[in-house]
Amino acid sequence: MSTEDLNGTEAAVLLVLMAESSPVKNSELKTMGPELAKPSRDKLKNAGLIEVNSSVRPMTLELTDKGWRTCGELIGGEPPARSTGAGKAMFTVLAGLRRWLDRTDSRPAEVFSPRGNEPAPVDETDKAVDIEASIRAAYARLAHEPGSTVRLSRLRNELRDIPRTDLDDALARLRRAADVALIPEENQKTLTDEERAAAVVVGNQQNHLLSIEP
Repeated sequence: MSTEDLNGTEAAVLLVLMAESSPVKNSELKTMGPELAKPSRDKLKNAGLIEVNSSVRPMTLELTDKGWRTCGELIGGEPPARSTGAGKAMFTVLAGLRRWLDRTDSRPAEVFSPRGNEPAPVDETDKAVDIEASIRAAYARLAHEPGSTVRLSRLRNELRDIPRTDLDDALARLRRAADVALIPEENQKTLTDEERAAAVVVGNQQNHLLSIEP
């Protein structure tokens, strides 16, 4: 099922379940968004987008992995046909969220979590140190020998779980260390699109390579 097959109510309920990230009582849906009638509930269940637990009362609804993927497609997509003004406004907000997800190379599951499971505050200094340590460890795995250059595109693939902005900031800090160098590719014509996109900009200089001396 594509997102185009969903009506406004069905899309909204999927997004509510994404935001809750846990089983939601069917009777409570109407307090969070639109009420889901049985035909639409069966439609979403049969499409493999939600799990319906009828063994408890009231029954609960929860997103499947396929439902999460569909919500990812809804974020930044066009609002369903015949959407109300409020529905269109919601999709405008989601388009803004999509821009942030793309910019930080994040996924919806990293943004939404069950109620009461909020992570403890992260000490930014410790976080920066951890990322810099991860960069050094990844370089050691990728480098042919200490001091050789490693393309940032390979480094990013190795550290894909770190948001791009955090990784860029850490690389910019690391370059100040005596043993670290960020280096531009001399022959720009040899760069692939992926390698160009992986560059770290410091000042007006695009850097494509990392070297760490022993």
